[in-house]
Amino acid sequence: MNDRENTPSLFLVGPMGAGKSTLGRHLAQLLDRPFYDSDRVIEEKTGADIPWIFDVEGEDGFRRRESEVIDELSALPGIVLATGGGAVMAEENRRHLHDRGCVVYLWTPVEVQLARTRNDRNRPLLRTGNPKARLARLFEQRDPLYREVAHHVVSTASSNLKKVSDQILGCLADFPVR
Repeated sequence: MNDRENTPSLFLVGPMGAGKSTLGRHLAQLLDRPFYDSDRVIEEKTGADIPWIFDVEGEDGFRRRESEVIDELSALPGIVLATGGGAVMAEENRRHLHDRGCVVYLWTPVEVQLARTRNDRNRPLLRTGNPKARLARLFEQRDPLYREVAHHVVSTASSNLKKVSDQILGCLADFPVR
C-alpha cells in the first residue's frame, strides 16, 4: 500500500482513552503512511499545549482551531489521522472525515477510558471532581456522532494492539477507493 494517492486515508475517531494515537502510530508504521494526531498538530501550529489553549481561548476557540486542522489534514492523500475526542462535535468535521477517507470509530467503555486517562494531566475536560461522570456524559453525547461519521466500529476495550490493528486493516482493505 505504498501508492498513497490511490488508497484511502484512515481516520480514527473515538473518546479519550480509546487508543487513537497509539493505534494510529502503529497502523501508519504498518501501512508505511504518514501519521498525524490532530491535537499535536494544533499544538505545533500554536506553540501552546491543549490545556493552555482551553484556558486562554476556551473550548470554542480550541474547536475552531481543531476544525481548521481537520479540514487541512483530511484533504491529504493516504494518511493515518488520530482525531481529538471532540472533533465529531462539528458537523463540518464529520462531513470532511466521512467524505475524505475511511473512518473507524474506536469504541471503548467508560470504565476503560477512565483507567487509561486517570493519570493524564493534559486533558482539560477531565479537570473535574468526578472524571467518570464527565466521561459518561461525553460518551452519551458523542457516541451517536461517532457512529454517524464512522464507516466501521471497532472495540478497543481489549487493549490487544495486534487484534485491533488487524480488524482496522480489514476495514481499510474493504473500503472502496474513491
